[in-house]
Amino acid sequence: MKNVKIFVTCFLVLFLVLGVMVPILWAEEEYKVTAQELEKYKKMLDDPRPYLKELTYKKILPPEVYAKLTFDVEEMKTQWAEVVGFKAPDEVGKIAPEIKPGIYSYKDKEKYPGLKELMTPYHYEFFRPGGPPLAGCYPEIKVVPTRQYYLALPIAKATKENMGRVQLDDKGLIKEETYVAGVPFPRPEGKFKAYQVIYNWLKRYAGWENTYLTATTRGFTRGLRIDQEMVSDAVTVRFKGRVMIEPYGWFDERAKSMGEEMGFNFFYLAPRDMYGNVVASVKYLDPDKYDQMLLYINALRRVRLMSATDIQDSIGGADVIYADNFIYSQKLSSTIFPYKCEVIAEREYLVPLATLDGSPYMSSKGAELHNYEWERRPMYVVKMTQLDKSFVYSHRILYIDKETFMLSTILNYDQKGRLYRSTTTTNAYFPEMGMFAYGGDFLMYDHLDMHTTFSRGFMTPTPWVGRKDLSMRGLVVKGK
Repeated sequence: MKNVKIFVTCFLVLFLVLGVMVPILWAEEEYKVTAQELEKYKKMLDDPRPYLKELTYKKILPPEVYAKLTFDVEEMKTQWAEVVGFKAPDEVGKIAPEIKPGIYSYKDKEKYPGLKELMTPYHYEFFRPGGPPLAGCYPEIKVVPTRQYYLALPIAKATKENMGRVQLDDKGLIKEETYVAGVPFPRPEGKFKAYQVIYNWLKRYAGWENTYLTATTRGFTRGLRIDQEMVSDAVTVRFKGRVMIEPYGWFDERAKSMGEEMGFNFFYLAPRDMYGNVVASVKYLDPDKYDQMLLYINALRRVRLMSATDIQDSIGGADVIYADNFIYSQKLSSTIFPYKCEVIAEREYLVPLATLDGSPYMSSKGAELHNYEWERRPMYVVKMTQLDKSFVYSHRILYIDKETFMLSTILNYDQKGRLYRSTTTTNAYFPEMGMFAYGGDFLMYDHLDMHTTFSRGFMTPTPWVGRKDLSMRGLVVKGK
């Protein structure tokens, strides 16, 4: 039972970050990259190499797949600006205008008080030299000009075609029959503006509709000693709103009839004693229906149905709970841990939203973060107040980018009002594809136990993934 808890802990952490590409052997018709090959491009610590310049999708993907997933950059820029109604560079520069592009040290805080005004309080706290009790401090930051980000052309077109059609009910919950594809609320407004912003994240296109992913993760104690080393892989399938990889629309009739939103199969690669354990899950569209989760336990050679009701469990002492996967994935519901949602701020912040080359890294000395590019971003700050006092969090604070609707940072507070857990991300961005993918760095904290989890991710589009990979049979085959 102890090993099962450890496994599920690692699963939650690694599934949250959706991982570094450490592929296993594929069939002949499926493309692959080995763990040994990845290690040549980027090590977990003390490695500033810009690995995304070398480990490119043009090298990894079959030519026909790469051609279908790349688009004209200027057209994507134009289309997405029409969708959201602005370009990010035009919306920033009003707060602390004296903070120009350049390198700033934590020693510059007194010299440039505008840094405190421009950064989120959360990031400003970690703008300091590394050292206990938490890993992931930034001793210096590199401020770059604000970029215009955009999503892939099929996403922009689907969003434009369905603009204004998606509806919420009188409680702010989405009417699924009105959502077809694309970003549901590209220009949030009105009484339920906060709910619209959250749904844009929940129905995001961060990564493709069929994906292969793994994660390499390190856990740090309050003394910055590494106490966890984990590696996994997984495949995911989006069932509704498909616009990039065939089949389009619904994945199949089963997904449509059962109201399935997404499925995944997670496989544990390391440490060795957990190799062969597999989790498979299906997420449902119904806000009042718990998701399904199956676990194949390699030591028992048995499949077990896991309880999906305890979404707030911190299984095995992890730095996340089930409702924290994908940074935030908890359904909006009127019956299952309902929230009151409100936009409490709408302004620019200086954040490390994305990496284009993969040069950011963590040092082993002081567990510091280096080479991150910080830019002014227009953002929504959403507060989610939990109405059920039995839930582990009293409220959540989400920082969501206005141009892309990417969730950058989430702060989760316990029922005593203390900051309990948090996650902040720097995702990989691929301009020729118009795509954010879980190919950057993720920091997850337990602020009460003073424990840190650091993970680096990489995601690959995989049209070959299907029901065979997500079924119970696929679960057992994968494990064996």
